[in-house]
Amino acid sequence: MAYLLQGYEVNQPTWFYLSLLLITAVYFRFTRLISLRNVDLALLLSASPGLLLVEASDLSTRIIGHTWLFVVACLFLFRLFIDPFLSRRPYLGQNLNSQGMGFLCFSAFAFLMTQAITSALPVASQETEARAVELLSRTATDPPTSANIPSAGPAAPLLFSPAVLMFQELAARIMTIVAHTAVIAGLWFVGRNLFADRNLGLAMATLYLLLPCTAYNVGEFNHVFPAALIVWAFVCFRKPIVAGVLLGLACGTLAFPVFLLPIWAAFYGRKGAGRFVLALGCVALVLVGSFAMTTADSDSFVQKTVGSVNVALQVLSGVHQESGFWGNLGYLSVYRLPVMVAYFIMLVIMTIWPKDRTVEALLAQSTAAIVGTQLWYTAEGGVYLLWYLPLMLMVVFRPRLIHLRAPSSGELHTESLEVSPGRTSSSVAPGRAPHARNAHLFR
Repeated sequence: MAYLLQGYEVNQPTWFYLSLLLITAVYFRFTRLISLRNVDLALLLSASPGLLLVEASDLSTRIIGHTWLFVVACLFLFRLFIDPFLSRRPYLGQNLNSQGMGFLCFSAFAFLMTQAITSALPVASQETEARAVELLSRTATDPPTSANIPSAGPAAPLLFSPAVLMFQELAARIMTIVAHTAVIAGLWFVGRNLFADRNLGLAMATLYLLLPCTAYNVGEFNHVFPAALIVWAFVCFRKPIVAGVLLGLACGTLAFPVFLLPIWAAFYGRKGAGRFVLALGCVALVLVGSFAMTTADSDSFVQKTVGSVNVALQVLSGVHQESGFWGNLGYLSVYRLPVMVAYFIMLVIMTIWPKDRTVEALLAQSTAAIVGTQLWYTAEGGVYLLWYLPLMLMVVFRPRLIHLRAPSSGELHTESLEVSPGRTSSSVAPGRAPHARNAHLFR
């Protein structure tokens, strides 16, 4: 095989064309050209040319790429705004049966994980691995001061530490594979438990692997892992404590999941939000405790804690944004503040509206909150698609979920007694979500 594959390499433009053909063949609805599915596919694929342009050596080409991605992020945001009003969700299957879809998913996963192992590590992953080594050796370092590349919080090196102990130099690559596996498994369980259709879960996982933006950033553990935690928070949405722990770890990895917290707290209501916030507080104490246990002295602890806050303030103030959409187009930088104000107004509106909370509204609002951060929080202007790609796929493939709501106060007290270990409740069919038997999923 070494002779057959000698010099074999798939560059980024080639991967874009190949994935475009595969995605079109499997997901495009040729019998319904004017359909929401086809529009969503075109929107998902439209970001890939922008990712190619931002990698160019020419400054003018990079500016075009960042502007392209900024516009695509705005289109994503518009799509999410109108999602609650799209009441008709007809069932649109894939052009490939489940066995073929499973083979394609496994093949794409093997291909991408091979690329993650053999390609050079991204700078952010190298930084997280180095911080995990310093955590184990109890040596204090200043947190990164550059706002151009979002730096990982304390949760990432803390979770990295066991892999560093077991795998040493391969730790970053192993953790990247674990993060992508968590996303794929989470999407499958969302299809099984929330959408009541395993095939939809498999279709989402396969499309996640086929999209060019996944291949282009396959080694970015810091971007994939918080997205995986958010997906699993949706899988466990009936348990506020579990969802709070998962979102707390996501916030401890990168800062953008913080903007999801008010939306989720409002979703759970007064009693459920108490458990949700309690779980967040416990995770915060654990992360701060990890600072205290892994620093050499009290000065190092203060230096780390205050330094982490300073990094977040620099991002909010726009310091060190020399590149990307806002940096390259310096004459437009004055508009960044109005965009920030509009984003926080949007966040407040989503927190108080609608009063009737369902999972489909929570999904669209959570995705919109993450997409909105791309317009102002980072200097790059839409580059970090892996932050919200799994959630966007859930929005694209979801059926009607009006039957899925926040657990009531009675359910919060009896959730551990609903189904005994080793038994299946007679009111719930095996492998299906609660209430799915009587639900009209597609309309």
